[in-house]
Amino acid sequence: MSEQLLTTPLHTLHTEAGAKMVPFAGYDMPVQYKLGVKKEHLHCRAAAGLFDVSHMGQLRLIGTNAAAFMETLVPVDIIDLPTGKQRYAFFTNEQGGISDDLMITNFGDHLFVVVNAACKEQDIKHLQANLPADVEMQLIEDRALLALQGPKAVDVLSKLNPAVANMVFMDALKLELAGAECYVSRSGYTGEDGYEISVPADAAQRLAQQLLSDDDVQWVGLGARDSLRLECGLCLYGHDLDETTTPVEASLLWGISKNRRSDGARAGGFPGCDIILEQIKTKQVSRKRIGLIGVSKAPVREGSKLFDAQGNEIGIVTSGTHGPSIAKPVAMGYVSIEFATLETEVFAEVRGKKLAMIVSKMPFVAQSYFRG
Repeated sequence: MSEQLLTTPLHTLHTEAGAKMVPFAGYDMPVQYKLGVKKEHLHCRAAAGLFDVSHMGQLRLIGTNAAAFMETLVPVDIIDLPTGKQRYAFFTNEQGGISDDLMITNFGDHLFVVVNAACKEQDIKHLQANLPADVEMQLIEDRALLALQGPKAVDVLSKLNPAVANMVFMDALKLELAGAECYVSRSGYTGEDGYEISVPADAAQRLAQQLLSDDDVQWVGLGARDSLRLECGLCLYGHDLDETTTPVEASLLWGISKNRRSDGARAGGFPGCDIILEQIKTKQVSRKRIGLIGVSKAPVREGSKLFDAQGNEIGIVTSGTHGPSIAKPVAMGYVSIEFATLETEVFAEVRGKKLAMIVSKMPFVAQSYFRG
């Protein structure tokens, strides 16, 4: 007997919009709408796309030591995270691998944390297992999560509350939208300027309909969400990141705060720190996450093996698709360190054929975050 899928507070709107629904992380989610994946992708790049990401996990950490507690689990500066700012982080394990990536926001009276849908249960257990007596964790189960992404996002959302126009990338505010108190951050997962909005579940449909009433806004499903994030070089947990991959191998050195590194004020203190900090110091890893652009027109999918010119297996593709914005196949994956140099030619095996790909700088499409 198949497991009953969960639905988001916006499920009715998706079916009314003619969405193709698929099971994803235990939820019935829209993979695409009537426009189709390619047009949804290009619309987001040109105007504004609206995404339902309510399947993600939302929680609060309350207590004066909440930031110090989080620093025992992530290699990121949370203690000095200013009020009204958001930061990207990842949980590490004792082997230096990544057990999930997440967003942490300081709202002053609490930390607001958003975790991946597929890792939600394990992340909550991980936090609970390590939670000190003076920090309270609250699961947020009465809110939806919307993302409004694209160059017109600021114009669209400013009509509902002009304060959003003054925010810069990674700013976060509590704001009224559609008559409800929302948690709004200027961030997203497309590489475009835009916002992520945590909205009370009972106001979610009203807010979504107000946004969709703007001619610049179209629903965008999981299909285009994936191609948008891949073009912008953003990792997907469980594909490009996993428990066997360290942040150094994953080319996420920028995500490890300077004051948590070996010579920093609060060096180490997170799971696997000895392994990760040693890799940073010695620059000794056997493999590296790289970007790939196809020479031919055929898309190269996740799981495709990578070979050198002599036919030796050197790595694997972890994400791959046709990049609508650049009209070329794009992928990311891992290769042996000697093949990670830019402009190196490698070969992906697709249906028994070896297709040439070039190791290329990411993002493949320039990120358009608004930094003021």
